[in-house]
Amino acid sequence: MNRRNLLAALLILLSATVSYAGKTTKVACIGNSITFGLTIPDRENQSYPAQLQKLLGPEYTVENFGRSGATLLRNGHNPYQKSEEFASALAFAPDIAVIHLGINDTDPRNWPNYRDEFMPDYLALIDTLRAVNPDVRILIARLTPISHRHPRFKSGTRDWRDMIQALIPKIAEVADVGMIDFETPLYAYPHLLPDGIHPDAEGAARLADTAYKAISGNYGGLRMAEIYSDGMVLPHGRPLTIGGSANPNARIEISIDSQRHNTTADSNGAWSVELQPLAAGGPYTMTVSDGSSELTYRDVLAGEVWLCSGQSNMVFMVKESDTAEQDIAGADDDQLRLFNMKPRHITDNVEWPETFLDSLNNLQYYHHTVWEKSDAGSVPNFSAIGYHFGRTLRDSLHVPVGLICNAVGGSATESWIDRNTLEHEFTDILYDWQENDFVQPWVRERAAKNTARSSDPHQRHSYQPAYLFEAGIVPLERYPISGVAWYQGESNAQNIEIHERLFRLFTDSWRREWNSSALPICFVQLSGMNRPSWPWFRDSQRRLADSIPNTYMAVSSDHGNPTDVHPRHKRSIGIRLAHQTLANVYHLDAVPSGPVPVKAESSDGRICVTFDHARGMTGSDGSAIRTFEIAETDGLYVPATAVIDRERIILSNPQIQNPKYVRYGWQPYTDANLVNSSGFPASTFRIQATTK
Repeated sequence: MNRRNLLAALLILLSATVSYAGKTTKVACIGNSITFGLTIPDRENQSYPAQLQKLLGPEYTVENFGRSGATLLRNGHNPYQKSEEFASALAFAPDIAVIHLGINDTDPRNWPNYRDEFMPDYLALIDTLRAVNPDVRILIARLTPISHRHPRFKSGTRDWRDMIQALIPKIAEVADVGMIDFETPLYAYPHLLPDGIHPDAEGAARLADTAYKAISGNYGGLRMAEIYSDGMVLPHGRPLTIGGSANPNARIEISIDSQRHNTTADSNGAWSVELQPLAAGGPYTMTVSDGSSELTYRDVLAGEVWLCSGQSNMVFMVKESDTAEQDIAGADDDQLRLFNMKPRHITDNVEWPETFLDSLNNLQYYHHTVWEKSDAGSVPNFSAIGYHFGRTLRDSLHVPVGLICNAVGGSATESWIDRNTLEHEFTDILYDWQENDFVQPWVRERAAKNTARSSDPHQRHSYQPAYLFEAGIVPLERYPISGVAWYQGESNAQNIEIHERLFRLFTDSWRREWNSSALPICFVQLSGMNRPSWPWFRDSQRRLADSIPNTYMAVSSDHGNPTDVHPRHKRSIGIRLAHQTLANVYHLDAVPSGPVPVKAESSDGRICVTFDHARGMTGSDGSAIRTFEIAETDGLYVPATAVIDRERIILSNPQIQNPKYVRYGWQPYTDANLVNSSGFPASTFRIQATTK
């Protein structure tokens, strides 16, 4: 602000002293069109400053000094510091100032030219506010989201906003001011940004609530995520980070076993502590206190905790499987605990009730869940593969096991990936997703059926990219886990190349969420079924497991069904998944899988394939090895005679004089029968031979 404008502001301040001479605490909301309330009907009552006034009550006077299109940059195309609104804010001489500026600085007229001026200009604005009231309390806001629907999102707006967002905490530190988060309340709710930038009245209410908490210090007191409950299992033998929220600066005390830990909630109410390794077993009691309230969790065990997720074959319940009667009869195990997250409506081919659709938009997708002991009451409705996976771990590790099941029938990989990853690594999958060829047609059609009763153009669905991450993974609040058991792919099998890209993003996304670059992810390969793309997809999954560190695959093609995507035999699949885990994660002397091809060599009209985990290779049904094929030209395969030679298989066909390629189990529904002495089957595979 130049000298003339500053003088004018001071004159306004003097003339306004009488107007603002009441005893209320004065709150100035400084910002752009988002503060102003542009696009909100009845903005005078529904903008975030207006709603903040209602929350704070008569002891506060809240004024809206938002200016549409304003930039923080003084050399920007519409500088806030040169505006009448800023002069009025100075005249108001606030006791508290909430500043939200920076969105419009992403305009190509601004950031590319003047980025070096952003921090100095922000500090100058803060200094000017302090000049009119040295005691003013200033809260600067992390920027609200800009949706991928913004026309310049990919051409610069996304990246420039990220750069500005990264500066906000630095400015807060340098200026010694408070910081509030205007991003998180809206980021997972894109439907509250109808035009991609401006929140509607409900979105403004979320901003008002955020500002209210920061001003009042009322964050609702001590709380932890729902998954922290009596009967829970925490990982043993390693340090654990657990956390929750409380009112700012609350002194948090945690006790478990002989440990006592203290920490202080930060200015936004967040807190976390690192527990020292717990000995396997229990039961323990964990107590968390903030000095005025206390959370007590009883019957806590320490052992191994696995998240079982994916789509319908992971959902598939014990009571539906072919061994249900025997499994339920033997289900009692106090040391096996289940946290079974169930959607409020499953994705059958039906129209969901209108009463559910608004809850769906607001990520209220799952029923309330508590930890349960494994018994005849809890096990029938739990994932069959998850249950047998957990039972096998229990039998081998001899420690408690906790299983979190969070799987949704028909869900696609992209719905389990966080929004930020998709915005930066696969933006195109977000656009008009129900008409988007990156999303499998069946997924789009089912979502349209489920939401047919909605008139909301931004209606959400559990299959929407990022939705299940936001509704089902974020609420776990990084609850400490040992690894992930995953069975998904049917809803991405139509486009193998896209799934390969998505699966890598998925593993990266979840590993970032749990702050573990080595988080084990053990997954089930698709079974056999008469769907033409599935041999290619199964081989793609095999190659993904080979190329992504700490991912391991269990084969299920021998238990498929030609017409049913949900084969009923789940016990052996859960056991195979557990064996991969026991061998590769826990490093026990366990056979991880069936025979795995290592190399293929061609000579004298034959191909010799060498395998790992090949001891005792044979045909599972006592018959000769079936479904091997060889080719001189890739794509022109003929059946091959397979002869087992210890850990090798020698393949030949008199029609092929110089074989170069080999494949196995290359049928959608295959009767491939190669197993090792553990009875574990070989995967579908396709490899090229080298010349010996």
